[in-house]
Amino acid sequence: MGGARPGPPSGVRPGPRPGPPPGGSDEEVGEASHPAVDAAVQAMINAEGLPPADQIAQYEAAYQTLRETLATIDQT
Repeated sequence: MGGARPGPPSGVRPGPRPGPPPGGSDEEVGEASHPAVDAAVQAMINAEGLPPADQIAQYEAAYQTLRETLATIDQT
């Protein structure tokens, strides 16, 4: 089978999507924010300018933080 993976053509990066960010604005969230979640989201935003291999590491770390944080919700 071919080694090509589906996705956009090489060198093509989609631009930002129009409209509000996913999840709404900080004003809509209000006091529902959580420092660990906010940090994980910011890390994913900051990863945009990194090389792809470094982006993957950032996304994996953010994913782990989110999993651990969500797992503790029922425990509080």
